[in-house]
Amino acid sequence: MKPANFTLDTLGLFCPIPVILTSKKMKEMALNQVLEILSDDEGIKKDIPVWCRNSGNEFVDLVEDGSIIKVYVRKATKWENKPSPTPQKTKTQ
Repeated sequence: MKPANFTLDTLGLFCPIPVILTSKKMKEMALNQVLEILSDDEGIKKDIPVWCRNSGNEFVDLVEDGSIIKVYVRKATKWENKPSPTPQKTKTQ
């Protein structure tokens, strides 16, 4: 795996803060850049893969180094730059 372009330290923070900070950081990144997320919250093992599926970004890897969990995510989409869909009004006759 190529090294990460950025590292996000979320040590000592618990759900949902690591996911919120990850989302915010990914908005600042260019396509195909990789973010390394450092965490000691066991919940990140499930939270980030789910967030990746929902956001369209790529879950690359998860490495446990003692009590530190390192998660790697590649920016794979510009989802956060898309406007929210506008509800369509239905014509009634």
